[in-house]
Amino acid sequence: MRAFIVAVVAGLGVGLVPAGCGSEPTASGPAAASQGAVSGAGGSEVVATVDGTPITRAALEAEVKPQLIEIDNQRYEVLAEGLEGMIAEALVEKEAKTRGVSADQLIQQEVTAKLSAPSDADIQKVYDANKAQLGGATLEQVKDRIVQYLQGQQEAELQQQFITGLRDKYKTTVALKPPKVEVADGGAPSRGPANAPVTIIEFSDYECPFCKRAEPTVEQVVAAYPDKVRLVYRHYPLPFHKNARPAAEAAMCANAQGKFWEYHEKLWEAPALDEATLKKVAGEIGLDQAKFDACLANKEGAAQVDKDMADASAVGVRGTPAFFINGRMLSGAQPFDKFKVIIEEELAS
Repeated sequence: MRAFIVAVVAGLGVGLVPAGCGSEPTASGPAAASQGAVSGAGGSEVVATVDGTPITRAALEAEVKPQLIEIDNQRYEVLAEGLEGMIAEALVEKEAKTRGVSADQLIQQEVTAKLSAPSDADIQKVYDANKAQLGGATLEQVKDRIVQYLQGQQEAELQQQFITGLRDKYKTTVALKPPKVEVADGGAPSRGPANAPVTIIEFSDYECPFCKRAEPTVEQVVAAYPDKVRLVYRHYPLPFHKNARPAAEAAMCANAQGKFWEYHEKLWEAPALDEATLKKVAGEIGLDQAKFDACLANKEGAAQVDKDMADASAVGVRGTPAFFINGRMLSGAQPFDKFKVIIEEELAS
């Protein structure tokens, strides 16, 4: 049964490494502020002295806060993964006892016996979708691998459906809470109801390809929860993206004229982010060109960008895109389902 439990946990997608721009991406999922370590009872403890000048534990932990957040995040994910495995195992054992069979017999009945051979149409569909990456291999040459892949998918779905059904049958509660970090909106542009039960604060970079990839998903989230989600956009232009900072400042110039979101949308579609394009986009959405150009030249949007970057660093952001969903961190270009799980949990809490 152990292999079954491992497969169930793997099917949850726990601990997947997301795709994003920046330094090495951290593990996905909620993040912790490490506030207990930074401001706890031991915060005034002196951990070193330099020529008589003390370095306190609080100062040390504030200095390495991003790394501590990553560690807390990883710790939570390990605990969550282990807990899911223990829950699944307990549910299977309980149901097996109820039916008077062994756990392995139960899995055989509810999962293995229900597996069916994939259809030729399904096999062809997978082949066609991946043909370009198969190096010219014919369908016959890779058919067995495709069949294994499809059967694995089907088995994982059956396993998850079975465990979900057992959760409904046997009341299961989870008290393990994801760590959260307090993230201010910083007066940044936002969409959605001011009193929405879920606030998503996004730190992003207009020149990051992963941020661009995430944008349709962000729009899908906003559309799916029009009355439940408030989206706040904050800037985190990475130093090796030379046009990201000017684009961020330009977006704040558009914000000064009340058209941040229109400009924001156009930037993702723009073929380039050079100064000429930034000015051209301003004209395309009907901004006062003279005011926009002066704002851009005088770097009037710089203060907000600086604030966004400082706040991002303070809460452990190391790359883009980074999302905080009611304080729960989600890093990288994640699929809609990842957002949905956290949003639904927050709405239910």
